[in-house]
Amino acid sequence: MSVKIHATAIINPNAEIDENVEIGPYAVIGEEVKIKSGTYIGPHSILEFAEIGKDNHFTGHAFIGTPPQDYKYNGEKTKIIIGDNNIIREGVSLHRGSPLTSITTIGNGCMFMANSHIGHDCRVGNKVIMVNSSAASGHVRIEDNVTISAFSGLHQFTQIGTLAMLGGGSMVSQDIIPYVLAQGDRAKPVGLNIVGLKRAGISRESIKSIKYVFKTLFLEGHLFTNALKKLKTEKLLPEAKHMLEFCEKSKRGISRPKSKIKKSEGTDV
Repeated sequence: MSVKIHATAIINPNAEIDENVEIGPYAVIGEEVKIKSGTYIGPHSILEFAEIGKDNHFTGHAFIGTPPQDYKYNGEKTKIIIGDNNIIREGVSLHRGSPLTSITTIGNGCMFMANSHIGHDCRVGNKVIMVNSSAASGHVRIEDNVTISAFSGLHQFTQIGTLAMLGGGSMVSQDIIPYVLAQGDRAKPVGLNIVGLKRAGISRESIKSIKYVFKTLFLEGHLFTNALKKLKTEKLLPEAKHMLEFCEKSKRGISRPKSKIKKSEGTDV
């Protein structure tokens, strides 16, 4: 199947568009855009300085690779790279990098629901879900299989660990460790994402190891640094080790639970 381009679309002559791509009415494909096969670009979407993988679906009115919202940006050539099989709904904005790193990256199999936003220089993993009107500021890192619920906001340079789930309206100012449920203004963990772990096929032994690390870090009264030292000497399964590595690499600090977590607030810990 050849490329299908609506008569009203505007395509930069230097754009690289593979076969089996469809571009809808009034879409604008600007400078330095590459689109791989099977991708659909919906009406009124704007793409520039973007490399788009295979089989992505842009519903329409999406803004992809547009300039970073950064006063320091002065027209430097930067870009965004998007993987395969992503769903980008109406009103989504995914900005290209700033001069600091020159790139924004998004993995495979993600869903960006209506009006969600990824800022410049973010690093987004695979199978991430951004629910309606959630937003990541510049330089945020989001690991695989994260769900960010509606109206949540992520502060610049924060990190969200794999299989974490943020509740609606969460305001994240410090890093959220992997595998937790977190919520609130200045979001804090309220328990482990046990349902998400089981759905992801994490073994019972690994979940037990994750529970042990969570309790040791936050619920047994240890100083955080002492808890990390203690856990590093123990034999842990890979998923639990990832929690420790995530904590050690944190630059903004780890968001910690309240001193006591009620069972009603989160899943089993």
